[in-house]
Amino acid sequence: MVLSVLVIAIGLGVMFAHHRAYLPVRGDFSYHELTSKTTPFPHSLASLGHSIAKGDGRGIVVLGVFILILTPVLRVAVGVLSFIYEKDPAMALVTLYVLIVLVGSFFLAGV
Repeated sequence: MVLSVLVIAIGLGVMFAHHRAYLPVRGDFSYHELTSKTTPFPHSLASLGHSIAKGDGRGIVVLGVFILILTPVLRVAVGVLSFIYEKDPAMALVTLYVLIVLVGSFFLAGV
């Protein structure tokens, strides 16, 4: 979590340094406009990679959010491995089920 906050803070610094127009938060902003395909924020992993390669602050912010989203997934995945290592098959199966539901929810949310 600390890593994601640091990455987001760095991204915000870079973004505000390159886009001074973002500093004065005035006007009408809506969630629909922010998440539409016409915004300059990356909306796919490929565009995220291109944005980070260019050193774009918006891409760095999205990377920080992506790291934050991956935190619980990685924690559950490590839990599965831990239960396998401890030879506790019942808990390994339950944790594996939780991991499948968690990862599956990301794909169902896009439907």
